[in-house]
Amino acid sequence: MKVLITGATGLIGQEIVGLCHQSKIDVHYLTTSKNKLTSEKNYKGFYWNPSKGEIDSKCFEDVEVIINLVGATVAKRWTKRYKQEIIDSRVDTASLIIESLKKVKHSIRHIVSASAIGIYLDSFQNYYMEESSKEDTGFLGEVVKKWEAAVEEFKTLNIEVSLLRIGLVLSNKGGAFPKMAKPIEKGVGAAFGSGKQWQSWIHLEDLARMFIYVVEEELTGIYNAVAPNPVSNNKLTRVVADQMSKKIILPNVPKFMMKLILGDMHVLLFSSQRVCSDKILEAGFQFRYDNITQAIEELI
Repeated sequence: MKVLITGATGLIGQEIVGLCHQSKIDVHYLTTSKNKLTSEKNYKGFYWNPSKGEIDSKCFEDVEVIINLVGATVAKRWTKRYKQEIIDSRVDTASLIIESLKKVKHSIRHIVSASAIGIYLDSFQNYYMEESSKEDTGFLGEVVKKWEAAVEEFKTLNIEVSLLRIGLVLSNKGGAFPKMAKPIEKGVGAAFGSGKQWQSWIHLEDLARMFIYVVEEELTGIYNAVAPNPVSNNKLTRVVADQMSKKIILPNVPKFMMKLILGDMHVLLFSSQRVCSDKILEAGFQFRYDNITQAIEELI
């Protein structure tokens, strides 16, 4: 099998590429940097420039599945201009691939795309399954709705669509975890706000395995890409501290303080989504890390 990956050089993408090669799946990948182009037997890069509508259509040759991970990070200050970049980097890239596929003969039958649990309403009480109608009305909800709608357009080309709504990705290679662990290690860590907000998390290894599982089992539809046991921000902070043999001595960080520092982006630290993973479990996927202590222990 051959897959085309967008965002292959990112944190999640690199992990998925490694699993693809273990499973003898050949990888084509798209990159905006000509310096990152390689041409190996099982790992071949192709240039694209979504802002200019440019793409090397040779990237589609013999590809059966697209794994779509591309998107500007949300962990950067949300200026008006950058908010638009966050949306465009998800919507325009999907549209460019669709328009390009209309012009060539191809063998693509399935797209498995990243999405996010940010579509769910901020709540301490709700327990969200994929069909939940309670959607976030803020910026993150807008991003995910437009992102998913853009990917759903692949159905117009008779391509099956899968969407993985990803929670907090835990990895010691990058992302949120090292930023969270560093102050705790230095003895100045603290939970945020009330600390009661739900964190629906997933270990990077399980997330990459889930993408490959959805590809190989040809699962379609929406799946929550979170581990089975969400935890509160207080619990997550305590577990990291315990695994480092540190104590949390500072009071929780007030919401108004982080809003002053981060602006609108502060919602990433304070929003609460308790998300259910039953659907992917019922489809036969097995987590290696379903317990937060076990996951953090492996990372530290």
